[in-house]
Amino acid sequence: MSPFFLSLMLSAAAAPPHPAEAYARAHQGQIVRELVEALSIPDVAADRPNIRRKAEFLRGRFAARGFEVEILETAGNPLVFARMGAADASRTLLLYAHYDGQPVDPSGWKQESPFKPILRNGKMDDGAQEISGLGALDRYEDDWRIYGRSASDDTSPIIAILAAIDAMKATKTMPTWNIKVILDGEEEAGSPSLVPAISLYRDKLAADLMLILDGPIHPTLRPTLVFGARGIVTAAITVYGPKMGLHSGHYGNWVPNPGMRLAQLLASMKDEDGRVKVAGYYDGITFSEEDRKALASVPDDEAALIQLFSIGSVDKVGASLQEALQYPSLNVRGLSSSYVGALARTIIPDSATAAIDLRLVKESAARDIEAKLLKHIESQGYFVVQERDATEAERLSHRRTVRVDFSGETNAYRTDPGDPNAVKLTRALRNAFGVDPIRIRTSGGTVPIAPFIDALGFPAVSVPTVNFDNNQHGENENVRLGHFFRSVGIIAAAMQIEN
Repeated sequence: MSPFFLSLMLSAAAAPPHPAEAYARAHQGQIVRELVEALSIPDVAADRPNIRRKAEFLRGRFAARGFEVEILETAGNPLVFARMGAADASRTLLLYAHYDGQPVDPSGWKQESPFKPILRNGKMDDGAQEISGLGALDRYEDDWRIYGRSASDDTSPIIAILAAIDAMKATKTMPTWNIKVILDGEEEAGSPSLVPAISLYRDKLAADLMLILDGPIHPTLRPTLVFGARGIVTAAITVYGPKMGLHSGHYGNWVPNPGMRLAQLLASMKDEDGRVKVAGYYDGITFSEEDRKALASVPDDEAALIQLFSIGSVDKVGASLQEALQYPSLNVRGLSSSYVGALARTIIPDSATAAIDLRLVKESAARDIEAKLLKHIESQGYFVVQERDATEAERLSHRRTVRVDFSGETNAYRTDPGDPNAVKLTRALRNAFGVDPIRIRTSGGTVPIAPFIDALGFPAVSVPTVNFDNNQHGENENVRLGHFFRSVGIIAAAMQIEN
């Protein structure tokens, strides 16, 4: 971590804790034990029996806090739905989290099982050692980390909701809005059953504002609000060469090389500063003065990131990292054409393929971006086929032939930070912590619940809480306990919006 981020994080940690965080720190043992119990239930979406076991576990935990709780059946894994009324409340807050985790490859984990959480006295990559007694201790240091699948993504925020309710009861400062909680059991599988479930449960899910409890808080540990997320569409672009690999000595300089043609095609899509050259790719994107102020207010340490990544320069799509995230991107995520290394041979390959991902923003719908990319490829002299191989007749009758396959379309979402309820949420966190929360206009990643947000028809804001270096989606996922205890206060403050 950079000295800049470390000093700001230590400053935030030294500030007086929110009463709910103070409660969590005074009851560390019981809260961590509940987290460990939850993490010990395998939660990969495809493991239906264990997913249902975890849903039932969470139903019991919310019921124990006085929530009305139901298991809502879907075509896939069940949703866990909990409801708690607030005295004199005229508005409703819907909290979204997911109780499934990413699939696991146990061979990559430095512990017996991803579902047997362990405790380390710091970050494993920095040489931290395992500490015995996880779940039996009464006190935990802030820098200690629990390692296990879904530790940060997304089980710890769910347990933090429960701890926040316990804390609010103990301090007699209950939520000011009616509270609903919806827990998704398929988020890491793309949430295929979530939007269809709306037709069955729309009345139950009705609310004035949704909080998405997922993702990492800003490294400074200041309360963070994220008002949108980029969408995504992926594409495979295959340039055809000869129908079989040919000897490069006999046919080089005469038979075109598909690897070279693919490289030239990809190069035509971006300039030297990283800006996409596809016509109309950035159409509709403008920033108000308020937008620019909000982007500039995020305290990113870009110099530290440059050092961390060992890069000599950055793309100039935007004036800053935050501004760059407001534009759709075009990323080459993989290339394939014959062989390299010990298997390399002197041939002209029969084809070359690029796997790319196109991150979308609110102004760029997936189908529109797809059409613009196809038009650009055609402008480079290619005959395009989609979702099938080109026939031999097509390859013979066109100078250049390419296959393009699109998949994984998820549009972006963005809530106006000026939405009245979003303003109330911002004010609640400011009042609770004595500092303006960091407000991020759009996060770089994609969340599969964007269609869920659109279908419900009310604003949504992410309230991330976990450490940014948590290895989510990878091996050795972890949650830093200082972040976990802080999250209890953040969630409690978010549930105390003015009515």
